Amino acid sequence: MELPNIFERPEVNQLIDLALTEDLGPINTDVTSDSTVPPEEQAVAHMVAREACRLAGIHVAAEVFRRVNPELQCDVLVEDGRAVEAMTTVLEIKGAAQSILTAERTALNFIQRMSGVATITAEYVKAAGNPDVMLLDTRKTTPGHRAFEKYAVLCGGGTNHRIGLYDAVLIKDNHLVSWEKKHGTGVGECVAAARAKYPGLKIEVEVDTVEQLKESLTTRPDWVLLDNMPPPVLRECVALCKGICKTEASGGINLETIYDIAQTGVDAISVGALTHSAPSIDLALDFVE
Repeated sequence: MELPNIFERPEVNQLIDLALTEDLGPINTDVTSDSTVPPEEQAVAHMVAREACRLAGIHVAAEVFRRVNPELQCDVLVEDGRAVEAMTTVLEIKGAAQSILTAERTALNFIQRMSGVATITAEYVKAAGNPDVMLLDTRKTTPGHRAFEKYAVLCGGGTNHRIGLYDAVLIKDNHLVSWEKKHGTGVGECVAAARAKYPGLKIEVEVDTVEQLKESLTTRPDWVLLDNMPPPVLRECVALCKGICKTEASGGINLETIYDIAQTGVDAISVGALTHSAPSIDLALDFVE
């Protein structure tokens, strides 16, 4: 699995610093460790996955420790995207005990959340049972943490949808309400206007019915989002879109329904639950010396 370098996104480094500032407060001090652990004390700590999971965020966690103290030695034992069994040691940290304790919670917060997203993504990929169908994430992410959560989706075997409001056009029902109110025309003309305004971007339009799909296809969008359609209707829509555009099924999809939807011929399935409903994975840090 080839993953992007998450640190190429500037917000990642900014958010690591912000998280540490949040924890250390205005005095920039871990008062518990400062008052109970001698500054010269050295330690070895293991980060352990206490439950089976798909790992994501191991290098983010390591960076947190290095950000607190660049002299800490962090050895990654399991790479992002790997499935790990319960009680697997994934990271070893050596150095000043005070620094390890100061970084512990922030590092765990990142990797627990990211591994949760990766794990649920892997479950959806498995439940879909069709490697030819892309599992897409959505913009339903924790504010400010989209780069972390979308990276975690990749670790789980999913595919990133648009990153934000700037890198693709997605015309949804409320956009169409506004368009029709002002122009008195339908989805076809709305798609054409978006293409004229942003010719370099991919254009996707959300449709709720077969009739609406037929109208939108006259302007040949790059994608259509088939919203809350049962499998028989999805198959009909896929046939209509063949040779014209790609298809994405969305709306109310869960682990019980995704298999049937993945067999309809759609190119992709988007699931908001990958990010908005992922539970954190139980990882912990233990001193071993």
